Amino acid sequence: MKKVSVILFLLVSFNSFSNIDKSDYAKKITIEQWQVHDFLFKATPNVRNPFIVNFEATFKNESGEQINVPGFYNGGNEWVVRFSTSKIGKWQFVTQSALKGLHNKNGSFKVIPTKNKTEHGGIIVKPENPQYFYYEDGAPYMQMAYECDWLFALDFENKKAAPKTTILLNDLQNNNLNQIVTTVYSFGAKWERDPKLAAYPEYDYSNDLSIFPFLGTNKTPDFSLLNVAYFQQMDRTIDMMKERNISLHLMIYVWNKLVNWPDAETEADNMFFDYIIKRYQAFPNVVWDVAKEAYDRKRCSTAYILERLERIKKLDAYKRLKTVHEYDFCIKNPDKVDIISAQNWSATIYHDMLGVKKAFPNKPIFNIEHGGYTKSEFEVFPGDYVDPEISLRRNYMINFSGTYSTYYWQGTSWYVMIHDIENQPKGFVKPKYEYYKNFVNFFKKYSFNEFTPDLKSNNSGYTLTNNKGVFLMYLPKYNYQASIFYLSPFFSKTGTYQWFNTLTGEYSEVFQFKKGNFRNPWYNKADAILIRTH
Repeated sequence: MKKVSVILFLLVSFNSFSNIDKSDYAKKITIEQWQVHDFLFKATPNVRNPFIVNFEATFKNESGEQINVPGFYNGGNEWVVRFSTSKIGKWQFVTQSALKGLHNKNGSFKVIPTKNKTEHGGIIVKPENPQYFYYEDGAPYMQMAYECDWLFALDFENKKAAPKTTILLNDLQNNNLNQIVTTVYSFGAKWERDPKLAAYPEYDYSNDLSIFPFLGTNKTPDFSLLNVAYFQQMDRTIDMMKERNISLHLMIYVWNKLVNWPDAETEADNMFFDYIIKRYQAFPNVVWDVAKEAYDRKRCSTAYILERLERIKKLDAYKRLKTVHEYDFCIKNPDKVDIISAQNWSATIYHDMLGVKKAFPNKPIFNIEHGGYTKSEFEVFPGDYVDPEISLRRNYMINFSGTYSTYYWQGTSWYVMIHDIENQPKGFVKPKYEYYKNFVNFFKKYSFNEFTPDLKSNNSGYTLTNNKGVFLMYLPKYNYQASIFYLSPFFSKTGTYQWFNTLTGEYSEVFQFKKGNFRNPWYNKADAILIRTH
């Protein structure tokens, strides 16, 4: 992320996280598509609450397109308008504010094509294929989400570097886990703690009184103002995610993690919520989620969620996708969200998700929690399924229903944050990241966005087809074979076949059907996918 300084009325300089020398300040400003830029302004905050000052900039390109981007207070006498765009060419801007020192500042700059071949822009939904995710440039986005609620706490006290965050994000990137589901802030949990965790305090981030997004602490909060330093650290983490092409599913509130929130719809509540939208909307990798487990009858109602969604709609110049981590809300208000978020732990997960997909044909479906919380060295919250292979199977069943899923590992999903799994001794229970690397690689080879469930060809397995002659049949490892000789059009004497091992990622030799049924080569060893091509 670059920072751009505005001196007087003309934008003439820029700064960067990479410590650009001051001699570069006078150079003509050129930025790349989808890069996030901070335009900095200086003005004395001689107001009661600088966080609620109205401040925005109107950006206009040479084609006449324009967006109004809200600015925000960044501490001291610094104010920021954070900007990114996909539109190449010449741009101009002018600011508006009731605060005299921020009003009518103007400048120009040029946007050039991105040099980063892995950068594809924001996450969108195409009207012609509305149940699937794409990037802004049209490339398919094969989402594989990973829960990590306390991500904000890693390296929080380290103002100069983020070594722990770097290790964790590199692991996720290298294993194709390309979305993190996380909270802006969490504090603790009500459930019983594993006694073994006491010997590993470096991985326990619950009840940390030093971290809080408002003034004061979670125990003794001062809701009058926000803690700018908190959000500056959050900037760093989100920027590191963007560099690795990891998207951010940001749950703005969470009600069951012992957070001392301000009362609903007070100035403090609105200040916090609006600040999140203003500060992070320019990041192309952001997806909004009003709240984790959104319904809390003491704090949150349907009317409150609807009002929060309207606030996002009003403030977000980039129209990032939005949802609510509450299935009951989504199914009753589908026109208010861009993604239907489900939380389904059932044993009949495949058929249940098929039902959701059918009920909402114009929305992507995301099973954000399917009860598969795989085991780690410490039992944090086990859910109903802790075996990593069972959790992987549930992810495949969800995807074979044409919907999206999430991977939870108890070692990083909540207040336990084991960031350095490669440094752990032999026998330490580690996550199975490699399973999801294979998962995403498979659905890139056979583009998930092109496939739909094919119930006619389901037998003892679960089938997807691209309606162009390619069929994928998923078989749990306890399936001895796939009896598909009577299934048409899956079966073909002229087609070619191949097996895929979901645990190892290996493919069998390509073969043609001769006689009999299709025997799983990894029977009782690994779930497999039978691939039929032309």
